[in-house]
Amino acid sequence: MKVAATIVMASLLLAAGVALRPLIATEIPSAERRSGYTFMAPDTKAMQDDDTTNPGMLGVLDGEALWNRKGGSAGKSCADCHDDARVSMKGVAARYPAFDKALARPVNLEQRINLCRARHQEAEPLAYEKHDLLALTTYVAEQSRGMPITPDTGPELQPFIAKGRDFFMHRQGQLNLACTNCHDDNWDKHLAGSAVTQAIPNGYPIYRLEWQSLGSLQRRLRNCITGMRAQNYDFGTPELVELELYLMSRARGMPIETPAVRP
Repeated sequence: MKVAATIVMASLLLAAGVALRPLIATEIPSAERRSGYTFMAPDTKAMQDDDTTNPGMLGVLDGEALWNRKGGSAGKSCADCHDDARVSMKGVAARYPAFDKALARPVNLEQRINLCRARHQEAEPLAYEKHDLLALTTYVAEQSRGMPITPDTGPELQPFIAKGRDFFMHRQGQLNLACTNCHDDNWDKHLAGSAVTQAIPNGYPIYRLEWQSLGSLQRRLRNCITGMRAQNYDFGTPELVELELYLMSRARGMPIETPAVRP
């Protein structure tokens, strides 16, 4: 059944104009790694480049308001602890996911925001993929725009990076495909008219024209897993955070583009 499913998928890819290489994991050399921006059409690039036309900037504005809004039993705002985000949050998104000592595992930026809410504001967590968490995450990440990704590679994170890489390389689902089969082996091709990119996560949260909204990296990962017809994971599960961590390690040195715009 797995062989048959793979043949069906290969036929679909070929019909869509993808000339398949052998389905063998071959990681892209660091010197050849490219932002998804470089695959975009000129009009999409122009939309991202101009803050007055980039729809993701509306999320940045909403996030700034949330940054300064007091909440929770403690009656504190993010600004009460961190002051001006343009200073205190500069470079933060370039280092996430990061290790949380209390939890003894990595957390992504959305989880850090919710941990801060719980620990310092005594507030309820914000829901994944809902407006407030997306807007606040986008606002924080936008403060690092243009800065190079510098993920922490300390010894405590190495096992989690390895797990994320294993996930990326592991075949799964009814189509018996791994992330690497598209994003390492066929990144310069097209599928259903869309560019197959290199899975470089330097623009999240992004505004995706298909979604007509901002969305997180985990939303995109879950879309891909569904496309492989594999069992999916809930937002915030360790498997997705580990995959995020590995993908950020692939993107080391690339500039943060948040909020990026994609088709």
